[in-house]
Amino acid sequence: MYTSDTADEAWYDDAAGPVARPYTMTGGRTAPDRGRFDLISLVVARRGVTPGAPLFPEQARIVELCHHPVSVAEVGAELDLPLGTVRVLLGDLVTAGLIETHEPPALSERPTADLLEAILVGLRAL
Repeated sequence: MYTSDTADEAWYDDAAGPVARPYTMTGGRTAPDRGRFDLISLVVARRGVTPGAPLFPEQARIVELCHHPVSVAEVGAELDLPLGTVRVLLGDLVTAGLIETHEPPALSERPTADLLEAILVGLRAL
């Protein structure tokens, strides 16, 4: 059921919460223009760079959060926004040069279970 007391209020879905604001922030986009933004990708603000255009409050908050590296999942949780919306906002900030991301290694580049087990055995032997 949808509720709205006046035309000036945000459109809300009782079960999902605000609907119009995330759509407006992303301009209807569902995927970022740049970047993959895996949940464990680290995002960090670039030092000494100022925005060339006004930012949405959520984008300004992302830049503020990212003074220290944080994961995409942490950014989404802190802003309480859908992950797709967060990814689009992050892509815009990368394009603007305000943040940079550090993607996790590809699955094929990660250590195997055998290698990790061998490391544990070696550490226990110390």
